[in-house]
Amino acid sequence: MYTYKIHLHKESEGGYTVIVPSLPGCITYGEDVDEAIAMAKEAIGLYIEELKERGESIPDDSNTLEYSLNFENV
Repeated sequence: MYTYKIHLHKESEGGYTVIVPSLPGCITYGEDVDEAIAMAKEAIGLYIEELKERGESIPDDSNTLEYSLNFENV
């Protein structure tokens, strides 16, 4: 089992772009959050499949912590 953090960015024209930071170039899009997540799962699966075919190591985020910081304008 692999763990991946995904970033969903709301687009001004609608929908969400999804980036998987630990898999360079793994980017997809969905019309809404649910579709964006489903597309991310598919993209990650294809990416891992390609890495396996090439005999490359498969990175994941299982040992990565993530935290968001909020700052007020000073």
